[in-house]
Formats: sequence, structure tokens, C-alpha cells
Amino acid sequence: MKTEQIHSLTASFEAHARQTESGVEFWLARDLQQLLGYSKWDNFLNVVTKAKTACEVSGHHTDDHFADVGKTIQMPKSATKEVPDILLTRYACYLIAQNGDPRKPEIAFAQTYFAIQTRRAEVIEQRLLEAERVSARKKLSETEKELSGVIFEQTGDTENFALIRSKGDHALFGKSTQAMKIQWNVPDKRPLADFAPTIILKAKDFATEITIFNAREHGMSSESEISREHVTNNTAVRNTLIERGIRPENLPPAEDVKKVERRLASEEKRSLKNPDGLNDASEE
Repeated sequence: MKTEQIHSLTASFEAHARQTESGVEFWLARDLQQLLGYSKWDNFLNVVTKAKTACEVSGHHTDDHFADVGKTIQMPKSATKEVPDILLTRYACYLIAQNGDPRKPEIAFAQTYFAIQTRRAEVIEQRLLEAERVSARKKLSETEKELSGVIFEQTGDTENFALIRSKGDHALFGKSTQAMKIQWNVPDKRPLADFAPTIILKAKDFATEITIFNAREHGMSSESEISREHVTNNTAVRNTLIERGIRPENLPPAEDVKKVERRLASEEKRSLKNPDGLNDASEE
């Protein structure tokens, strides 16, 4: 495929066919039909049907990626006609391209184009999720540090924090901190939270915030009082999670948050040196 043709197709896919509404990008099937070289709508629909099947097999809901809509087209003598159309996500376009005839230059281009762009979106999403987890871990550390200070101020004992936190863990997981560390293969000297998924980090943080508030509000001055409060809060959070189908002790461990943090920092430095680093990462 000639360079001029690649540039022309890229412009068509991005500038002319791609649309956005409220920050959400999409393509219309009838526009994509023309870009992919299909002269007949029915022939193109056969490819769309195959793409929908592939979408279902991959575990995605077709309605999330293929939405039936109407489109008004111009007819002779200034008349108009309403025809069926399909609103497509980038992933839907990728599946359509994958189910097209690669001997057609337009299809061959689209297969590569949407594969790269879909992978790029996945990389961005993964980085955002990792950054959210690192942020949640830092927030929990700050909240636990605050609780430790409250416990010392109101009980005068520096050792009570570890005991109260362990009781909170038992209430949240239904088993001890050590039992969870064994289950998640957490090294002895590392905190359990460094290997907890984001939902657990936020759950622990929420329960701890409530404990801090009530410990101050009610002037709790003993380990037993604060422990009861912390257990009550973690039990309430656990019950909420279970009601929503999330059992904390059954969740798999997440990657060591320290490794994630180092990777994000490294990628940030690399992106500052190479503004196109995201494109490199998308092809890894």
C-alpha cells in the first residue's frame, strides 16, 4: 500500500468518519461501509453480524458496542428518507475489520489501524487503573497514619494501633491479617495492603475514616472502645460488599503496589523524554 493511500485512509477514518458526542467517540456503520469499500448495505451487514458474534464470544455485550440508530439521507427532488444505521464503538470497528476480506486494501488498512488504536486505548485504561490503585494505597497510608495519631493522643499507647488495625482486618476479611498474607503470598515484612486490590484499599480507607471521626467525636480513650468502633465499621463495610456480590477474602491479590508505582514513574520519565512514548507502549 502506497504512503499516499495510507495517509488518505488515515485522514478519512479520523477526520471524516470518526465522530464524538459528549466526549464519546463513535463511527456510523454506513460511513464505515463506504470506507471499507462495500457498495451494498446488505453485504456489509453480513460482516457486522460476524463481528457481533465475535463480540459475544469475547465476553462483551453487543449492545455496548453496536447500537441501532436511524439516519436521514437525501433523496432526489429534495426528499429525505429514514434508513437504519448502527452506532459503533472503536472496538466494534476493530471486530468488523477483522471479519472483512483482507485482500481489499481498505480492510487491510482498517485491521491494522483499529488493532493499534484499540490496543492504545487498552494501555491508557490500564495505566489509569494502576494510577488509581497507587493513589488509593497512598490515601489509605495517610488515613491509617492519622488513626495512629488519634489512638496515641486518646489512649497514650503507641502499640494499640497495630492491634486495632488487625482487629479491623479480621472484621473485613473474616480471617486474620496473617491468614490473608499467607493466602495472598505476601512477604512477612510487607503490609497486606500493598497487595490488596483497589476496592479493598478503598473499603479499608472508608472504615478507617469512620473510626477516626467517631473516636474523636465521642472522645474514645481506650483501646477497647476504639477497637469496637473499628470492628463495627469494618463489619459494616464487609456486609455492604457481600450484599453487592463482593466477598473480600475471595478476591485475588493484586500486583505489588510498589512495583506498579515504580513502573508508572519509569513510564512517566520515558514519556517526558519521548512525547510519542505512548505509541511505543501501545505496540508492546
